[in-house]
Amino acid sequence: MTISVLLVDDHELIRQGLRRAFERDGEFEVVGEAGSIGEAMRLIGLITPDVVIFDVKLPDGSGIDAIRKVRADRKDIGIVVLTMYAGDEQLFDALEAGASAFVPKNAPAEDVVAAARHAAASPQAFTASDLADAMKRRMSPTGPQLSPREREVLALLADGLGVAQISRQLFISESTTKTHISKLYDKLGAGNRAQALMTALKLGLLKAPNA
Repeated sequence: MTISVLLVDDHELIRQGLRRAFERDGEFEVVGEAGSIGEAMRLIGLITPDVVIFDVKLPDGSGIDAIRKVRADRKDIGIVVLTMYAGDEQLFDALEAGASAFVPKNAPAEDVVAAARHAAASPQAFTASDLADAMKRRMSPTGPQLSPREREVLALLADGLGVAQISRQLFISESTTKTHISKLYDKLGAGNRAQALMTALKLGLLKAPNA
């Protein structure tokens, strides 16, 4: 018995890459592709796949909202969230919407295949590589612990500086600056600058502009 998979992403190249990854694994068969929520919902009703791979950002709405609708109708379907915005907020949104797994787009294709295998076997049991750390960050009363350098980088991000400007101001390489920013995003559970700054404000790591 093969596991039928529906791919939902508005980027054709990503769908092609995922299709090839699933085709290399004899356990799966890609039975459909969709580039929008509307097309995905139509195909889910038409071909009833075992697993749906859902992007979060789609042209006609939120993949998370679509997942809630699918889960309300189908308890047995496996749902894998695939997103480039892989912060804690997105992870918990996927969990609460009823997804089976959460995978960042920069993960190897094999991770998506493994997540789909889990989703098919245990559609209502959530898995994510960063779940344990995300739970610790959510439960921690003290908030994330930033190094002095990370606090400097955070303040400069809040001032609107880019990677090159931060590097010049701190006399460090751009690759080092990118590493600090990446660690900041991880600690703050953020997927981008705006989320990082909002989280830092809520945690008191930054002062509001008019404070």
